Amino acid sequence: MRWQIGRRSSNVEDRRGAGGRSVALGGGGLLALAVVVMLMGGDPSQILMQAVQSQIQTQNVDPDDPEQKAQMDFVSSVLGSTEDVWSGMGEGYQYPTLVVYNGVTSTACGTGQAAMGPFYCPVDRKLYLDLSFFKELEVKLGAPGDFARAYVIAHEVGHHIQTLIGTADGVRAAQKRASKKEANELSVKMELQADCYAGIWAHRAQADYDLIEEGDIDEALGAASAVGDDRLQEMAGGVVMPDSFTHGSAAQRKKWFMSGYKGGTLADCDTFKD
Repeated sequence: MRWQIGRRSSNVEDRRGAGGRSVALGGGGLLALAVVVMLMGGDPSQILMQAVQSQIQTQNVDPDDPEQKAQMDFVSSVLGSTEDVWSGMGEGYQYPTLVVYNGVTSTACGTGQAAMGPFYCPVDRKLYLDLSFFKELEVKLGAPGDFARAYVIAHEVGHHIQTLIGTADGVRAAQKRASKKEANELSVKMELQADCYAGIWAHRAQADYDLIEEGDIDEALGAASAVGDDRLQEMAGGVVMPDSFTHGSAAQRKKWFMSGYKGGTLADCDTFKD
């Protein structure tokens, strides 16, 4: 990915070192189990607490560390490209803020923790990212590459688009009236649409800004596959239970990313009709 040529966003909020301490999780896969519980709509706090009690390390983040500087530059460039792409698709696009933190941080949606992975809070309209997730993505989930990391950011921006156009509010209202299974199905459709919107970003980033290099799309597909519900459940050592999916299978996530990438329009991302 030719991210070095991209415009840097000024909407990155640096909270590194402000969240207290970062937790190093042990206990034989407690982190993976907590992720699965969260994806199933449950409360992972008890599992995370077990992990915290098993091993806690204080990790100081040095903003002047060359690797940290490079990561922040990368994040700012990718966010800038999403701003350019979505602004170019119509008037009135409101830029989200991307909060970079380490360990724990406060959000309008509750306490954010690194173990939750990157997430979007529709209340304050901010994206939250602990940079350590990029290492998790590469080492534990097997999805290396700068474009894999860019896909993660673009996916969360996709949730911001859903908030701006009203999809998120509509789905949350429908979920309150739905059964648990139906609510999960709606959640899957939301996540797949965010994947598709990430595909739109990739389409436009290439067409308008020539940011994509050979192999980049494969990296994005690898990341989409790595965070599929079925893949995560398998990693946690459990049985794959499709009715509990909240984000979609690896195959579904790849399919919808490619739908957005090939088509490049919002019309290509109507997961609610699928």
